[in-house]
Amino acid sequence: MPKKPQSLTPEELRWTCDPKQFPFRTTEEIQPLEETIGQERALRAMDFGLGLESHGFNIYVLGESGTGKTSTIKAMLEKKAGNENVPDDWCYVYNFADPDRPNALRLPPGIGGGLKIDMEELVESLKRDIPKVFESKDYEKHRDEILDGQQERTKALFYRLEQKAAEKGFILKKTVSGLAVVPAKNGKALSQDDFEKLSKSEKARIEEDSKFLQDRLSDSIREARVIEKETKERINALDREVVQYVVNPLLNELLDKYKQYPEVIEYLEQVKEDVLVRSEDFRPKEELAISLPGLKLPKIEPSFERYSVNLLVNNKDAKGAPVVIETNPTYYDLFGRVEHRVQYGVAVTDFTMIKAGAIHKANGGYLVINALDLLRNIFAYDALKRMIKNKEVKVEDVWEQYRLVSTTTLKPEPIPVDIKVVLIGSPYIYYLLYTLDDEYRKLFKVKADFDNRMPRNAENIAKYASFIAARCKEENLKPFDKTGAGRVVEYGARLANDQEKLTAQFSAITDLIREASYWAGVDGNKFVAAGHVDRAVSERIFRNSRIEDRLRELITEGTFLIDTDGAVAGQINGIAVLDLGDYAFGKPSRITAKTFLGDAGIVNIEREVKMSGRIHNKALMILTSYLGEKFAQDTPLTLSASICFEQLYEEIEGDSATCTEFYALMSSLSGLPLEQGIAVTGSMNQLGEVQPIGGVNEKIEGFFDVCVAKGLTGKQGVIIPKKNVKHLMLKKEVIDAVKAGKFAVYPIERVEQGLEILTGATAGERQADGSYTDGTINFLVAKRLKELAKTLKEFGKGKGAEKKKEENKG
Repeated sequence: MPKKPQSLTPEELRWTCDPKQFPFRTTEEIQPLEETIGQERALRAMDFGLGLESHGFNIYVLGESGTGKTSTIKAMLEKKAGNENVPDDWCYVYNFADPDRPNALRLPPGIGGGLKIDMEELVESLKRDIPKVFESKDYEKHRDEILDGQQERTKALFYRLEQKAAEKGFILKKTVSGLAVVPAKNGKALSQDDFEKLSKSEKARIEEDSKFLQDRLSDSIREARVIEKETKERINALDREVVQYVVNPLLNELLDKYKQYPEVIEYLEQVKEDVLVRSEDFRPKEELAISLPGLKLPKIEPSFERYSVNLLVNNKDAKGAPVVIETNPTYYDLFGRVEHRVQYGVAVTDFTMIKAGAIHKANGGYLVINALDLLRNIFAYDALKRMIKNKEVKVEDVWEQYRLVSTTTLKPEPIPVDIKVVLIGSPYIYYLLYTLDDEYRKLFKVKADFDNRMPRNAENIAKYASFIAARCKEENLKPFDKTGAGRVVEYGARLANDQEKLTAQFSAITDLIREASYWAGVDGNKFVAAGHVDRAVSERIFRNSRIEDRLRELITEGTFLIDTDGAVAGQINGIAVLDLGDYAFGKPSRITAKTFLGDAGIVNIEREVKMSGRIHNKALMILTSYLGEKFAQDTPLTLSASICFEQLYEEIEGDSATCTEFYALMSSLSGLPLEQGIAVTGSMNQLGEVQPIGGVNEKIEGFFDVCVAKGLTGKQGVIIPKKNVKHLMLKKEVIDAVKAGKFAVYPIERVEQGLEILTGATAGERQADGSYTDGTINFLVAKRLKELAKTLKEFGKGKGAEKKKEENKG
């Protein structure tokens, strides 16, 4: 059996950073840190993912909050993107063939903005010059000639018809329905009475001539319409010809300027044709005096929006590839939208109201999104996967399919995308998506895992100091001297809960730097020293420890029953950690055990009332197994025992109280009292080995504070697993008490060692015959168990004899 352990020395309770190792007087003298510390695995994964351009190798960056994921990714992307090519501009233009489906134009950086300006200037020139052409004397002369020719031809046509009608005794008369041929007498239309007085033969002749002339009239009207149509075509041709004098020079200049861009050439040709066809829109309009009572109608102006260019993405001033960090990844913020404006109570839109999303802006570069924010927004995650798979982005109304009444909207041409997507989130979301979403595994093949700890070596300690210098310079904080920097490094080890590690959660370190700088300013110091860092830590604890102080007060006043002096059989102090989120602390709990005659075995009261978790229940079964192996080799383990966490009003979980429960049970069986000034934490296995637990610093400090409140006796301390010694980073008050001999921390490897510390007796080893040495703890326990078994057996025999006697009487 291992020797009885000695309590730890003050030097073993905390690692101390030697300020002499820093080659500076203050952090002002050193170069600020520009790189990421302690994340080699994640950085190599990022380099791989960013360098590989194959489809599906997008990146998920995972890690705990505060490990610098976002800042690191931003710095890496900006550095890499700065050396890459600037992506093209994207424009939407009017689709003259299908106005509901605007066309997308891809142009080199800066060219899109130039095309937009050129089209605006073109429209202004056309609006200025085309009206002048129509107002010129030459145009009016040619137009009048065409119209005069039409009038002459029409006049001659109907003159011949009138002559023919006169020969037949008819005249042309205007009626409500148009021209009509009617019989006449003396140049006047024949009345109905006069017509009735005619002979039958005369009536028949008139009817026949009327039918003939009516056919001739129809022919003349058709011919007049042909003449009118020809005239209109000639005027349109004239208009087209004169407008070309304005349009051709302007458009030819643009056609020559953009001759290397076929899509632009095609668009400009369509613009030219549309202007020639719709030249009437550029002519000055006469204002119509329309007035309604109580209603003022605005002047209706022709719209030239169809000639505009919607510059969706302008990379004219960009340097390198874009890096877009979308902090609100809604569907429309990612994929763009088609906006509307209300006119006369009706929502209308056009291609100029298509707005870009983050994906359009990041096209050709990098898009960074928080995974949780993405999943919170409806439609966004599925649409993002669809975009990655199809390599194109569509601007569409995602709610259209859910409306009861469909509305007319635009369907812009999809834009091809070349983009690297980086998701940032927690490990939980990563594994959730990886397990449940098959598409996710195909689209996000690179995992960049940020660690929350890093080795404590000279290089990382120096980088910690450089990190402090960087924060002080960036935020104009007071510089740290050697002692202040050393204390920050020690705080990093405390957050890592390991003497050989430092935390990589630099958001917490940054907060400490800010708070320490503040307290240095309060004291009027130019530099931040160790005392200011200590005060920042203590002040933070004070702000967050109200509940801890209240619980300690309840223990001190006797509301919560915790003894820190004396010795009691079957009673011991365990320690749990209460984590409130922003603050965690140790809370002592009284654990009691009672043993008595019976065969129910070990009963966990918390388990019976369903106040314990599965891990805690498993630990109790391990305890039972260990007792059976130790004391039931030749005698059945026959007893009834109950273990209870006194004054526990919430669920208990974990196995860190296994050793504590074991000691309470052994004390109850042996009758040996346990020191109440020594609390215990530690897990055990079936072999009796003590296993490490979490929260060891909080547990020791929590029990120490209770002992201080109730009075230190010099006999108090905490038993911990030996494997937890390297995790100790205890506060100064505990170390000072250990130095003064008023408190102790005992490391143990086997559960028997803790028994000896708590009882002062020897545990005892099993001899060759299976028994234990007289007077040892194990001997007393084995003796008690045999007594219980024997008593239960005799009790069973007596009950059996009574039953047999009753049967014989019957």
